[in-house]
Amino acid sequence: MKVFPAVLFLITFWSLEWDPVLPDSIIHIGAIFDESAKKDDEVFRMAVADLNLNNEILETEKITVSVEFVDGNNPFQAVQEACELMNRGILALVSSIGCMSAGSLQSLADAMHIPHLFIQRAPAGTPRSSCPSTSHPQPDDYTLFVRPPVYLNDVIFQVVMEYTWQKFIIFYDTDYDIRGIENFLDQTSQQGMDVSLQKVESNINMMITGMFRTMRVEELHRYRDTLRRAVLFMSPATAKAFITEVVETNLVAFDCHWIIINEEISDMDVQELVMKSIGRLTLVRQTFPLSQNSSQRCVRSNHRINTSLCDPKDPKAQMLEITNRYIYDTVLLLANTFHRKLEDRKWHSMASLSCIRKGSKPWQGGKSMLDTVKKGGVSGLTSLLEFNDNGTNPNIYFEILGTNYGEDRGRGVSRLGTWDPIHGLNGTLTDRKLENNMRGVVLRVVTVLEEPFVMVSENVLGKPKKYQGFSIDVLDALANYLGFKYEIYVAPDHKYGSQQADGTWNGLIGELVFKRADVGLSALTITPDRESVVDFTTRYMDYSVGVLLRKAERTVDMFACLAPFDLSLWACIAGTVLLVGTLVYLLNWLNPPRLPMGSVSSTTLYNSMWFVYGSFVQQGGEVPYTTLATRMMMGVWWLFALIVISSYTANLAAFLTISRIENSIQSLQDLAKQTDLPYGTVLDSAVYDQVRSKGMNPFERDPMYSQMWRMINRTGGAENNVEESKEGIRKVKYGRFAFVWDAAVLEYVAINDEDCSLYTVSNSVADRGYGIAMQHGSPYRDIFSQRILELQQNGDMDILKLKWWPRDSPCDLYSPVGTRKSGSALDIHSFAGVFFVLAAGVVLSCLIATVETWWTRRKGSRVPSKETQADRPSVRQDEPCHEPQTDIMLTLRPSSNHLSPACCATPLDSKLRHTFAIPSRTVFCQH
Repeated sequence: MKVFPAVLFLITFWSLEWDPVLPDSIIHIGAIFDESAKKDDEVFRMAVADLNLNNEILETEKITVSVEFVDGNNPFQAVQEACELMNRGILALVSSIGCMSAGSLQSLADAMHIPHLFIQRAPAGTPRSSCPSTSHPQPDDYTLFVRPPVYLNDVIFQVVMEYTWQKFIIFYDTDYDIRGIENFLDQTSQQGMDVSLQKVESNINMMITGMFRTMRVEELHRYRDTLRRAVLFMSPATAKAFITEVVETNLVAFDCHWIIINEEISDMDVQELVMKSIGRLTLVRQTFPLSQNSSQRCVRSNHRINTSLCDPKDPKAQMLEITNRYIYDTVLLLANTFHRKLEDRKWHSMASLSCIRKGSKPWQGGKSMLDTVKKGGVSGLTSLLEFNDNGTNPNIYFEILGTNYGEDRGRGVSRLGTWDPIHGLNGTLTDRKLENNMRGVVLRVVTVLEEPFVMVSENVLGKPKKYQGFSIDVLDALANYLGFKYEIYVAPDHKYGSQQADGTWNGLIGELVFKRADVGLSALTITPDRESVVDFTTRYMDYSVGVLLRKAERTVDMFACLAPFDLSLWACIAGTVLLVGTLVYLLNWLNPPRLPMGSVSSTTLYNSMWFVYGSFVQQGGEVPYTTLATRMMMGVWWLFALIVISSYTANLAAFLTISRIENSIQSLQDLAKQTDLPYGTVLDSAVYDQVRSKGMNPFERDPMYSQMWRMINRTGGAENNVEESKEGIRKVKYGRFAFVWDAAVLEYVAINDEDCSLYTVSNSVADRGYGIAMQHGSPYRDIFSQRILELQQNGDMDILKLKWWPRDSPCDLYSPVGTRKSGSALDIHSFAGVFFVLAAGVVLSCLIATVETWWTRRKGSRVPSKETQADRPSVRQDEPCHEPQTDIMLTLRPSSNHLSPACCATPLDSKLRHTFAIPSRTVFCQH
């Protein structure tokens, strides 16, 4: 016998006037576990350790425990160990054993007035049967039944009734107490069902081999027919081995349907059973409702449960047995009971009790402690643990899972329904195997209008409305192939459906939940919350969140031709022209070039500037420069001009064909970062819930969605959100607003916008899809899913998509500027600045011409003075003066003021003499 040391705090009964401060008090709990349940001990000690770290419940008090292991089939040993624990001084006894020893402990607890919290443990994971000795608990009993009563009979009877089975066989393993299904057999007999029973031996292979050896061929055929419908009352391990054997020996085919019922079936067991089986498989197991908010799954009132036990993704939590969960919650319940006793100043500390000594009195504080435990309740790993008047836990929920028919070992498992003692079965179960023929079936379809999925195509007064859209096309394709007909109507509240405060559903989902419709069809996304109440087919189109925005208006820039260069660059170019022109002039002034005879060009500053400007705009020049320095300067200038003009031409083309927009929104991240443009979605929609969950979940918080949620939830969501998607689209088109909605819907709206004024941005990752919703357990789900996969595989689904989302749309869905996808010619606005410069140059030229004309006339009207005439050289009368000729040349003649014969000469102009560096005695002759 193992005895764990414990420090005993022995004081007598305290009255109501006790001192509230309990120095170094110790709360002692005893536990008795089956020797095969080592994990129960591990979880028990983990619960005590967690509560000892929680100062809010017991404050300075600590819990100590004493644990003993016994043989579950030895009641004498169980009683002996319980007496030893009571002798050490315990306030409560926790036991996790089988029925054989439970009755003895129940009698001992009643005699010693020790609260006994009994957790029934089934041997080797087999289904539970009600304990005969504890089947009728009384209010005065000191034993509290932590695990709820066994409801397997009620659950399996309702399941087979829903499946309308009339003939089936029940298999049970050697550890199962067949007396547990007596009530079920009585009920099936009253219904006239043909039920057979067969025990599965430990050596399954030998059992199957013996059947083949002893049965004739006709008997084997009849046995195979019997195996088409079977119920298995056995542990998951035995069920896996049994299914493997019957599948390998071809005793079952793909049209069989088996039901496995056991409270203790883990997720891993479900996957392995599905992989090993063929045909259809239904699994019934106990389930514990989890909080929808993952951040609250480990928090229970004033206590936080160990993460390794409450996180469904943790491997340790996945391997928890049901008894482990109830043990943890039992310790939590006792801790809260001790907390209330301390607060009520009614603490009863106990001395050691002796079970063997005659005349031993029971614990005086046992009744008060028992009543406090029964009045309390905690929320823990088993959802809610509480007791009714007779000391039983009424809270239990069953989950019904199932697969479709077929030989595919990797087929999916879906939730068909739930069961609880109050509401019974929640879900629709049917065993009718559908082929590719639904002729004669008329389905009632509920929908929500959403372009382009479902739209009204014809609405004639007095006639049923006709509908069109992508989802309608998919439904028609299914109807044409399967042969069914349908009647369609719009959900009364025009909503997809969300869960209300009272737990009910409205909208399209509510119509299916309340069985007013068979099929739900629209732009309906598959979400976990919706899948918990209805069934979905496989997705027929991917879904992602998108944003609809209005394109920016194009602004008219009169001087777009100047846009390629910045103003400072234009100023630098103008200054460079002036600088280079001046340098050219200075270089020629310092080193005058040798000009050919007859040239009239001059190297004035004006001509140098004009030459530099002409070469810059690639129009050439008139002044020839022959010096090496000037040519070097002009060579570098021409290279500079070539680069500048080429860069300007290339950049101008880009500016005239591409419209730039500042601060444009090109992704969901851009939308979330800015706050100038308000945005929102439809209240209580799937998009609204998605943004809220990803923005508020502390464990999976997305910064982008957190920023979006702050904007969407501004003033409680009433400011930026709308009631319908049409209202959101209208706000985008005629106001400053961005609408967050299904990307597929928004793309259709942008494609069909008359003036192409809308564009969309979306999330490239498709995290869910659109599906067809049906009632829980609908017989049409599998056949619909199969046909949808065929449509996707042969390309018909892509053809239906192109009908509503064409690739050759005239509108550009992703451009933030108001342009059409086909492009447009350059308009007058693009060249307005060029024409303006030309007009300014024409006006300025006219003004200069007017001034020059006025100046020339004014200069010509002046009469020359006598001194000027006397200074002019005279021509001899007898020598005629020839008319000016075309050829002009310079000659050097020593002359005073007269020319040689046969010449008409004038003194050389001073400017011309200076420009060409001609000596003062050189005269200008014309020939």
